[in-house]
Amino acid sequence: MENTLVHAIQDDYADDYAWCYGCGRLNEQGLQLRTGWDGKNTVTYYTPQEEHTAIPGFVYGGLLASLVDCHGTGSAALYLHRKNGHEPGDGVDAPRMVTASLNVNYLAPTPKNIPLQVVGTVEEIHPKKFKVHTKVYAGEKCCVEGEVTAVVMPDTFKK
Repeated sequence: MENTLVHAIQDDYADDYAWCYGCGRLNEQGLQLRTGWDGKNTVTYYTPQEEHTAIPGFVYGGLLASLVDCHGTGSAALYLHRKNGHEPGDGVDAPRMVTASLNVNYLAPTPKNIPLQVVGTVEEIHPKKFKVHTKVYAGEKCCVEGEVTAVVMPDTFKK
């Protein structure tokens, strides 16, 4: 499984808000997760690195929580961007979302050395609040389910 996203929502975040450890394209030490559309669902691909080990052979749960978290905010941003008449790569800054709540359920140990696919569905709760239901797959096996409530970044976060 390869990351085939040509345009991800994170590519369109304004530079001042593209530093997130999980999904910030400007954070060279971060994961640089990218989220895009796959039909009606959203998708992120990531291959864990050696430093993401929990115990030999398995992925650290904190990384999996980060995947759910950043995929959730990215998915909500994608949804809102489309609702506003835009798509990633069209030259318009994307809305920036932040996490209001995060719930992660570990269903099975996640094996290392397998590319992960994170799939989400977005539910609008309010014009500025979205719930994203997420599943993390290692191959065909769903190892993690999660839910993120994402909100439009408050003005207090802005410079």
